[in-house]
Amino acid sequence: MWQLTEARKKFSELFTRAMTEGPQRVRRRGEIVVVISEAEFERLSGHPSGEGTAAKMSLGEFLLSGPSFEGLDLSRDLSPMRDIDFGDE
Repeated sequence: MWQLTEARKKFSELFTRAMTEGPQRVRRRGEIVVVISEAEFERLSGHPSGEGTAAKMSLGEFLLSGPSFEGLDLSRDLSPMRDIDFGDE
């Protein structure tokens, strides 16, 4: 585990170790972050980024990637509405 001040001074080493040895933990006042390679991030998240930028979907692709509504009953309920008592009427 790296202390933040040490990680700052030796960032190149931290970077190299994250690429070659795997995730590196960095601590500051009891809080810990993990530095990982992009390949490891993509493996864990399942979202390939492609050339270092976040993968983007068009709106159509996003909507089509959602759950299927096949078999879902979307018909309107035609039953009569209930009476509401507003008291003063």
